[in-house]
Amino acid sequence: MLRLYDFDGAPSPRRAKMFLVEKGLEFENIQIDLRKGEQMHETYRRINPNCTVPALITEGGDVLTENCEIAIFLDNRYPDKPLLGTTPLEKARIAKWNFRVELDGLSAVGDTLRNTSPNMKDRAVAGPRNVRQIPELAERGMQRIGWFFEDLNGWLSERPYVAGNSYSMADITATVAVDFAKWVKVKPLQSHTAILEWHERMRQRPSYSA
Repeated sequence: MLRLYDFDGAPSPRRAKMFLVEKGLEFENIQIDLRKGEQMHETYRRINPNCTVPALITEGGDVLTENCEIAIFLDNRYPDKPLLGTTPLEKARIAKWNFRVELDGLSAVGDTLRNTSPNMKDRAVAGPRNVRQIPELAERGMQRIGWFFEDLNGWLSERPYVAGNSYSMADITATVAVDFAKWVKVKPLQSHTAILEWHERMRQRPSYSA
């Protein structure tokens, strides 16, 4: 059985869980408590030297530690209900929009949170090394979140899903980004009607509560 190293509520492993649920796959969930620093313990370092979650252990014992490789592996290993596209053009567009959401949305929220939270002092970058906080990055991050919501609303005004006419990995990433922004007390505005309508549809999917 697939094994997922996870921490409930954290945005990055949530993406992997949502992907697994959308694919209809069974998996063992193993919690790594980030609040207690369990990701830094030697036991977990042997699984993922980067000291981050998620980590997915395949049936063959291979370790996958990045959402992109987890998604590519799962979509190819279990081709039913494809989430990365079926044609070359679909695959390209989904990869593009997923990257845009990661860059413009997730990274903006991450910069804001990691450079302001007292709990992340000297932990401004995920991983095994200590990195000091830079308040200016948080200020820029807040501005970038606003821009991201503007852009996402524009994209969703043109099509029903982030990357086109069907649900994909880009919607998973965008759902997590929008919800993650609440951690820094930012939500879509009432004027972002396309985001609000799309997000309500995302909330109805079984994977949303993953």
